[in-house]
Amino acid sequence: MQLLKSENKKTNILPIFAVGTLGVNILTLFVLMFHGSMLQRVNQQVALPSLVQLIDGRSITVNPQENQERYQQTIRHFVGETMTLMLTWSQQLPPNTVWDISSQLVTEDFQPKLQTQINNLNSEKRISSSYQATEQILAIQRISQPEQIAEGKWKVEMIANLLVFHNSDRLGESIPVNQQIFIQTTDEPVASLPQSPTALHLAAYRLGAARLQVYKVCDLKDKSCSEKLP
Repeated sequence: MQLLKSENKKTNILPIFAVGTLGVNILTLFVLMFHGSMLQRVNQQVALPSLVQLIDGRSITVNPQENQERYQQTIRHFVGETMTLMLTWSQQLPPNTVWDISSQLVTEDFQPKLQTQINNLNSEKRISSSYQATEQILAIQRISQPEQIAEGKWKVEMIANLLVFHNSDRLGESIPVNQQIFIQTTDEPVASLPQSPTALHLAAYRLGAARLQVYKVCDLKDKSCSEKLP
């Protein structure tokens, strides 16, 4: 009889032990899920800077950014360097070569129109000399702070002068180039490198690493070109 009572007690304890163990496991699971969600939020809010190695061998530390976000200085630098790259040429670096390389920084659908605008600017009637231009340089005076007009899209205003030189006149002529420049983000770097890159290829490649492209350029006084943040 005592043996049977002892076995009954053991049998009665087993279900209680099993239920208790199950409860502890469930509680542990909830705790792990809670900690996992907390860690995910922390990673999203306080992500550590990343180490990036540049093509020239330098290493820099960068802060994480949303895919559609860019620092204002990054935008201004991209616009200034890109426009300077496109509108500066010489006999050693002719306009067609400059365009072939720098056009990677322009959206594909806008490339034909911008090329026409640049060609018109190069043959501007305000250049009074009868001699063919041999060199031109874009001299930027001011680039405004970027104005966001949509997610991943900005507009900046550029005040600059195009300095055009001729063989017979090294003093050059100055043409105002005051433009509204519209840029947008892209998912991938926009410029590639050939097997034997030139300095111009490297410059375009570094600018393309910002994942930005020009998608519209208008005269500063052209009100029909304006875009506003909805």
